[in-house]
Amino acid sequence: MKKIMLALLMGSTLSFSATAADSYTVDPRHTFPSFEISHLGFSIQRGRFNRTSGKVLLDPKSATGTINIAIETASISTGLAELEEHLRGKGFLDAARFPEITFVSNKLSFNKDKLTAADGILTLHGVSKPVHLTINHFYCGMNMITMKNTCGANATTTIKRSDFGVDKYVPAVADDVAIAIQIEATKD
Repeated sequence: MKKIMLALLMGSTLSFSATAADSYTVDPRHTFPSFEISHLGFSIQRGRFNRTSGKVLLDPKSATGTINIAIETASISTGLAELEEHLRGKGFLDAARFPEITFVSNKLSFNKDKLTAADGILTLHGVSKPVHLTINHFYCGMNMITMKNTCGANATTTIKRSDFGVDKYVPAVADDVAIAIQIEATKD
C-alpha cells in the first residue's frame, strides 16, 4: 500500500502537458484580471476585477485551442469604494449598460507544448477590437490541493481605452492601460 501511495504522490507532482483537446473551466478564485494606468502623471493606479468565468480548450499537439472569458464589469476593485463607483459609472465602464468584458480567441500560439500568445477579440464598453495577449508564464500539472489537473498562465497586453469609447479625462488620466491576467483553469 505504501508503494502505491508513494507512486501516486510522485506521479501527481510531475508536470504534465495538456493533451489532445483538453477542456478547462476557469477557476474564479484564482483568476483576477488586473490593470495599471497613469493618474495625472503622479502615480500608477492599479485595480482588478474580482469575478471572472469562462472556458479554455487546449490542444498543444496541433497548436490549437480556444479561449472564452467573461469578466463582470461591476466587480472592479481598487481598494477605494468611491473610486470603484466612479469607474462603474457612465463616464467609464458603464457597468449597468455593459455588464461584461469579454475576450474570445481561437488563435493560440505555442512553443512546443507551452502556450505563448493568444490573439482574439476584446469587447469592452460595447466595442470589439482585436487584442494580442503575450503569455509569459504557462504551466499545467496536478493541483495538490484539489487533486485535479490544472493549467495556469499569466497574460499581458496594453490597450488604449479611447479605442473602446472610454476616453474620459484623456490625456490627464492616461489612454494606455496595461493589463495583466493571471488565470487558473481546472480540467473538465
